Amino acid sequence: MNETKGRGRGFASMDREKQRQIASKGGRAAHASGTAHEWTSEEARAAGRKGGIATRKRINAG
Repeated sequence: MNETKGRGRGFASMDREKQRQIASKGGRAAHASGTAHEWTSEEARAAGRKGGIATRKRINAG
């Protein structure tokens, strides 16, 4: 399953560990600058509910 498509450039072509390192730096920078979103328990609950509803719709439609 490790087939690469295209020219092998960019973020998607990097190995998983390298992607994680870069994403982690971005997350830390966002929190440091105060622009990162921090979920409240109510927001998280609503998002989970929305995902569950979408999944049920997809399963029942098929």
